[in-house]
Amino acid sequence: MEHSQLQCTFAIFSCTILSIIYVASLYIWKSPHSREHPSTIKKRFLSVFIISLISPVPLYIGLNQGLIQQETLWELLGLRWSGLLQAVLIPLFLTIVLFLGPITMLSVNGSWRFYGEPTNWLNSIKSLIWWRNLVVAPLSEEWTFRACMLPLLMQCFNQKIAIFICPLFFGIAHFHHIVDRMKKGMEFKHAFFISSFQFAYTTLFGIYAAFLFAKTGHIIASFTAHSFCNHMGFPDISEVLAYKNPVKRAGLLSLFFIGLIAWCFLLTPLTNPKWFNNNIFWNEQSV
Repeated sequence: MEHSQLQCTFAIFSCTILSIIYVASLYIWKSPHSREHPSTIKKRFLSVFIISLISPVPLYIGLNQGLIQQETLWELLGLRWSGLLQAVLIPLFLTIVLFLGPITMLSVNGSWRFYGEPTNWLNSIKSLIWWRNLVVAPLSEEWTFRACMLPLLMQCFNQKIAIFICPLFFGIAHFHHIVDRMKKGMEFKHAFFISSFQFAYTTLFGIYAAFLFAKTGHIIASFTAHSFCNHMGFPDISEVLAYKNPVKRAGLLSLFFIGLIAWCFLLTPLTNPKWFNNNIFWNEQSV
């Protein structure tokens, strides 16, 4: 087997094993409690922390040694100072544009008042669920499924193909929620349908996150977008359709589409690798 074929086999195998281990680590604890219970959340925090320590090992073993000599392992993992501020602000701005419709809905239905109450912020910070959804889950997932997998895949495939392959591991990993739903009494068919839908949109988000990581060379870019998306949740079009006023309904729906179209137009120009001093993962021929 040629060396390049061996590298690709190792990369696919490593990504598959990391996905399995990441999900399995969430279920090694025997507990009668649901995933929302504080004891379950704390145990899963410990699990993903340990997995996060293990995840870079396949990357170090499987990478071309010449590449490691050119860049440090930390840089390949998206941990670097150069271009850091841009990597935080620009992906956040892009994601806000994408969520133009849902953000407008917060203003229309009055939910925006939540952000003006210091007590709400304090209660959120004290909540383990808040830490799980906005910090620990997006950070550990971006670390394992983006930072540790994408560099491996990009030495076997060109950037664009790798960006589409990498999220499949991320999307499939979310099928483990079938177990949680069935524990709550949901039938398998219903649980499978919901998880299949979740697989679809997490894979689409994964493509976006992988694109941000590759174009910026920063894990903070995909983490920022991931955390914001977790906070907003999946856009609820049904709430808009419930408005009886046709003008208001049409206006709100148009903002959902305007946000999506604006995001499509802005995505490539606002993620120019030069803006992030990134010459690690993206070359001129790939832009």
